[in-house]
Amino acid sequence: MAINLLKDRGTPLDKQRFTWKELVRKPISKLDDDAYSRIRVILMNGVELDALRLKQVMLRMMNGKARVPLAQLMRVEQHQATAVNWMLSADHSPLETTIAYEQVAIEVTASVAKLEEDPVMAQGYRFGLLEDFDHLYRYSALLDRLEGKDSNNILQGYTDVVPGRPTLVHHRAPEDDLMQAYPRDARLATKLHAITLVGGEYQTHDYYMVVGPTFADPAARLLYAEIASVESQHITHYGSMLNPEESPLEKLVLHEATEVWNYEACARQESDPTLRALWERFLDYELGHLQVAMQLFKDVERRDPAELFGDGSLPPGIEYASQREYVRKVLAEEVNLRKDGLRFVDEDAESVASITHRNHLNSQGSPSQDVSADWRWTPGTELNRDMVRGAAQTSPV
Repeated sequence: MAINLLKDRGTPLDKQRFTWKELVRKPISKLDDDAYSRIRVILMNGVELDALRLKQVMLRMMNGKARVPLAQLMRVEQHQATAVNWMLSADHSPLETTIAYEQVAIEVTASVAKLEEDPVMAQGYRFGLLEDFDHLYRYSALLDRLEGKDSNNILQGYTDVVPGRPTLVHHRAPEDDLMQAYPRDARLATKLHAITLVGGEYQTHDYYMVVGPTFADPAARLLYAEIASVESQHITHYGSMLNPEESPLEKLVLHEATEVWNYEACARQESDPTLRALWERFLDYELGHLQVAMQLFKDVERRDPAELFGDGSLPPGIEYASQREYVRKVLAEEVNLRKDGLRFVDEDAESVASITHRNHLNSQGSPSQDVSADWRWTPGTELNRDMVRGAAQTSPV
């Protein structure tokens, strides 16, 4: 049944409760469950954490009747994020989880870029896509060399492992990370896309900042430091797409709608029955959150949510299917793009500020280049290939 943002009321906020055993369930399997189930888990944890982040900022800025509802919403969002994130299994190493995070960035961003009708926003998504695509390649080399594992065991053949726009050149001057914000009258879909991706990138950045220092290997520590810096740039890139003239309560309403939009797509496409039930439950919860946010919007700002949602129909959702052919096309056509302020330009027209910034950062070497030197993905691992070559060389003629 189609969801209507203005009419569907969902589960009332005061009925949204958990026990500890509801929050911590049997997790998905690293190898037995479909990779898209894990992609949905990682993405929705990022969306939930961004919902918490927004409400925490609002709590520090607002007085009056919004404070209690914000606190109540945050409690439920915290528990939803826990239930979602705890579905990841402990048999993932931190580096395997990193591979999964980059697969999320590639597959979700590619789908969003295809959905986006605003050409400037779509270009911005394709630009970030090719950088996350290269991050997957660098981390795959690290996984092979550090743990002797093939990243395709995590990717399950849905996502290519080849270089994208080299991480070496991702480092830009801050002013070149900015995008033109979408206009106040942008389509609802445009707003939902940007909110989703900034939450996903924020989560990835925070994960790398926490996990990176836990490695003893110097190459791993350097690579996580480098790519965490790029993920911070992506937060700026996608975050600057959001219109700064939206009021805090307008942003709250839009974020709750974003959560509804995402959970609906998850529930509709989920193959795992346990996860599907979780997505359906949280879809109802987010519809309840949206009712609270819309009521605040009406009471405090005296505005009608219909000005944001039109007839209340949900735009088409993220497609959880391999985006391989689309990514290959973008890679072939746009790998040489760079930034100059708000503009996307050919590499020979990149801003001097970014070139200067990057040259200094890379003046003592590039972690992403070093970790993948002479490495190319093929099925198996370097150790496996070396053993095969050795056996071939020593076999009798």
